[in-house]
Amino acid sequence: MPAHKFMVVTLTAASFMLSASALYAQGMQGRADEGAKKNSMCAGCHGIEGWRTAFPKVYSVPKIGGQHPNYIVAALKAYKSGARSHPTMDAIAASLSDQDMADLAAYYSPPAGAQQNAGK
Repeated sequence: MPAHKFMVVTLTAASFMLSASALYAQGMQGRADEGAKKNSMCAGCHGIEGWRTAFPKVYSVPKIGGQHPNYIVAALKAYKSGARSHPTMDAIAASLSDQDMADLAAYYSPPAGAQQNAGK
């Protein structure tokens, strides 16, 4: 990857992380119980051990259980804005509100001091 493209991608990702952190700082707290009600569109791919997708190319789907909530929110916002792109994730993120993103992030993030939940 050319250096200038790498820098643009890095700066874009950093800005989304900061905006996700700002949501939490402004009191946008996710509720894991609400995220559990909204995760059906996530679990179909991210909840299956070793799952691979074939559209638009074959690759392993990452586990999201145990991720930091700011990372999850930043990634969803990046898909929604078009800064990150994957056809399935673009469509899913487009349907989510900021509160939905925070709730899903709370659901998939481990409680303080807990181990990652491999089943998520």
